[in-house]
Amino acid sequence: MNKTELGAALRALRQASGKEAKAVARSAVMSTAKLSKIENGRVAPSVADVDRILSAVDVSAEVKAEYMAVARSQATEATAWRLHRRLGFHRKQEQIRALEQSMTLLRLFQPSLVPGLLQTPEYVRAVLQRKVLGEEQLSRTIGARIERQRVLYDTDKALRFIMTEPVLRWRILPAAMLAGQVDRIVSVSRLPNVDIRVVPLDAAQTDVPGHSFVIRDDRMVTVETTHAEMVVTDPRDVALYVDKFDRFSNVALSGSDMRAMLGRIRDELLREQETG
Repeated sequence: MNKTELGAALRALRQASGKEAKAVARSAVMSTAKLSKIENGRVAPSVADVDRILSAVDVSAEVKAEYMAVARSQATEATAWRLHRRLGFHRKQEQIRALEQSMTLLRLFQPSLVPGLLQTPEYVRAVLQRKVLGEEQLSRTIGARIERQRVLYDTDKALRFIMTEPVLRWRILPAAMLAGQVDRIVSVSRLPNVDIRVVPLDAAQTDVPGHSFVIRDDRMVTVETTHAEMVVTDPRDVALYVDKFDRFSNVALSGSDMRAMLGRIRDELLREQETG
């Protein structure tokens, strides 16, 4: 099977499962029309599309590995943010949630913003307001992102986050609200399946942050650029991101040391609020 045959093969799997297209599309967080176009070869599915469809039809691990290998034959994909805006950013949040439900290990590196899974509602709103959304779409997207945070409490999944210190000081919110965001990170860091680390500015470094990225298991990396979201699936490229994540993990503060650092930052923010 090659990539041009993938759509027909996915249709055959769905039919063999006995599930209707509408049900599979709903589980895969896409329209029935899009699923039909994929199955009939009119639209090339992304790696994430194939992942969600295979999860929706509940195939074996062996079959999923075979089909995902075909989907990954194109090593890097990019989707412009304007396309997500047209479809609705809340749909994008639902698609990410579907991916997070199927993974067992998440590694996220963020040198710019608090990771979405750790954000307070106020922080989510501040981030999303940059996208110039209408109030209805903004509210739906905030709700969808908060709903994604339920994955934090799934002890079958290991969630690892690394942030750089400037993330916690970037004034996207007033000081008091930012202090609340810091408290939220401290609280989540105590969950047994969650590891949160912070790279302090005074740590000796052998690498540079570059940009944020998310590694799901060892199979897919998502990179957000200014104009588009890129998905990287070539194992050789994925390994580069795993190595970068590990290098920063080794110099980051964790556990009680990380929480003590965040406590100092929170106290600074609260003093600033009192004297402002």
